[in-house]
Amino acid sequence: MDLLHSDDVERRIGARSFARLLGDWRPPTGRGISAALADRVRLLVLDGRLPLQMRVPAERELAGALEVSRTTVAAAYEILRDGGILHSRRGSGSWTQLPKGSAEAGMSSPFSPHGDRTLFDLAHAALPAPAEELRRAAAQAVQDLDAHLGGHGYDLLGLPGLRAAVARRFTARGLPTTPDQILITAGGQAAIALVLATLVNPGDRVLVEHPTYPNALDAVRARGARCVPVPLEPTTAGASAWDLDLVTAAVRDAAPRLAYLVPDHQNPTGALLDGAGRERLVALARRTGTPLLIDETLAELTLTDPSPLPVAAHGAPDSALVVTVGSAAKVLWGGLRIGWIRTAAPMVRRIGALRAATDLGGPVLEQLLATRLIDDLEPVVRARRAELAAARDHLLGRLGNTFPGWVPSRPSGGLSLWIDLGAPVSSRLVGAARREDVLLAAGPRFGLAGAFERYLRLPYTLRRDRVEPALDRLVTAWHTLDEAHPETEPTAVA
Repeated sequence: MDLLHSDDVERRIGARSFARLLGDWRPPTGRGISAALADRVRLLVLDGRLPLQMRVPAERELAGALEVSRTTVAAAYEILRDGGILHSRRGSGSWTQLPKGSAEAGMSSPFSPHGDRTLFDLAHAALPAPAEELRRAAAQAVQDLDAHLGGHGYDLLGLPGLRAAVARRFTARGLPTTPDQILITAGGQAAIALVLATLVNPGDRVLVEHPTYPNALDAVRARGARCVPVPLEPTTAGASAWDLDLVTAAVRDAAPRLAYLVPDHQNPTGALLDGAGRERLVALARRTGTPLLIDETLAELTLTDPSPLPVAAHGAPDSALVVTVGSAAKVLWGGLRIGWIRTAAPMVRRIGALRAATDLGGPVLEQLLATRLIDDLEPVVRARRAELAAARDHLLGRLGNTFPGWVPSRPSGGLSLWIDLGAPVSSRLVGAARREDVLLAAGPRFGLAGAFERYLRLPYTLRRDRVEPALDRLVTAWHTLDEAHPETEPTAVA
């Protein structure tokens, strides 16, 4: 079978599956075809779309699937072996890997390649910290710390003060919440992983929007579960993207163990689900017994009309069928690794009991800092909204002048645009942009099986003085798409 295989001996990908994953990789001139193929494979590995230690198809098999000569594939594999992306054993095959010695050479996390602040980072939809508010809260948190130093410092559910602060914020947003309905985590991603570990077993199906947040897809895969994608309708208005009849049919036909949804300024499309849609989701969950994992990471960043009430406010304030996760990362700062889970109190205790296998709670000082910030969050939120609305409008205007063939969304909130490039060239653009010191996240990073090569997520979170030079470099990259180059650095997505 031409599928992705996994067993105790090896993992391998069939030639036809590999060809689909590669997408439209050929340079239009026909020259440099081996280098172009190697460039695309390297990007798939470094972008996380082709797992490590995956056996790739034999040269003859891949040549047949791609309708190229075996010499072309052999030359591409040789480039990849020389670059450390493939390792081979004579007579056995070739496997993917990261370049050897990259750690010894000083390569840092893909979230900050080489720590180089001269890079123009458009891969991560994240804001700098509100410096004045954070410093003030940090000074107060140090004083608050004295009351905790006499204890052991472990708390699986989170500090009571922070749980109460998060509960108050939910209540202010129209969802009455008590502290025992809150569990504090080490960021939103940890919250997603904890919920999956509690509710999903290996082999289970998880319904996801398509496209969606890539790190959530990775968490589902890491759990050994299978994604059931439900497409979102393209929209330039940032709304009405969900076909809830299709969602209902997918739940009926696939019987997923869980549905992961981002109804508030969906990442990456920016779409916003209205109140009626939220009511339908809760009704569907009740009717089918399918829990909803609702990602509210971007819910506070509404730029125009007020957001609808949280999903759980639509008839499920105390139900374990709706599990809401959130984070301080987007509205405050990614370096503040604080997230939370909000659901029924018994489910909170169940998740907390399982947490001990992963960690024993969060850092006390960081939780005290977050408590101070969340209790006085409204001024920060107002400032963020005004700043982001101006940044969104500025970027949309510049894109209209610079790339008239691109079709961007106009989201009513969140941190980024979802852009139809007009051609399936997203991965090529990522490689070309990296040569101009611009980091981008390719559209397929947000989907399954190589989908969304026509799309690019473009955040509007860069400082205004860096937007113009970044766009100038992006213009250069757009005009050099077909210059294959196998030295693309890995980038993560946030």
